[in-house]
Amino acid sequence: MNALALIAKTQSLIAAGDIVAAEAALVELADTEGDKALMVVLEQLPPKDILAVIREYDNSKESVINLLVTPEQFARAVVIEKQYKDLSRTHLRGMVNSIIFREDADPVAFLNAIDNLEGGAEALADYFTEKWGRIEAFARSGTFDTGEDDGDILSETALLANAYVKPRVDEDEVADQDWMQLAWLLRHDCPDLFVEMLLVLRAKARAHDLGQGEEAQAEEDDGKVETSDTDRGKATPAALEADEESAI
Repeated sequence: MNALALIAKTQSLIAAGDIVAAEAALVELADTEGDKALMVVLEQLPPKDILAVIREYDNSKESVINLLVTPEQFARAVVIEKQYKDLSRTHLRGMVNSIIFREDADPVAFLNAIDNLEGGAEALADYFTEKWGRIEAFARSGTFDTGEDDGDILSETALLANAYVKPRVDEDEVADQDWMQLAWLLRHDCPDLFVEMLLVLRAKARAHDLGQGEEAQAEEDDGKVETSDTDRGKATPAALEADEESAI
């Protein structure tokens, strides 16, 4: 099957909500024609279709798509993931960890690609939503131990100054290929993005305290996406079909 035919088939399967079959078609291409053929197809697929496949991360198996997606392709997918309205962030964290920390990858290249897109800091804030307190502690004291710092909220100026100081913990101490290591890399290698992400986290926390968080917004949104199907790789949000580029 040539590239154009496979692209059409993949997009048709995704539009029909059969993400599993779409991924299988891409994997079959890599198996029969090699990784380069798959990379050619991935370059031509729109971000919403790449996202539909890579967000269905399954840590019980290795995905050739996750291994080959480029930082730029990944970044474009990450910034539109919020349109799934998955408040648990399970899929977002899974695909970020599996791709940014894949073998032989340069995590900072992926972070820089995310930084280059509007909505990148917001996507990372979504990733860290449940860890806000410990991220604040890391920003203040250079350690994730919330018991070691005074709990004062630093100003944006102080945050920027602190972000350029080497963290007290070494990367080897937090090399869990999860949120701690990602936060360490952000502060150490992308300090401006780290601060921007934390400011978004603060805004999200304030909105939650005022009852204006995403849970409340989802309840008021008549067009919200039910993730019971998307969590099983059987559907994609209509919002992505309608206007994926608005978030990029």
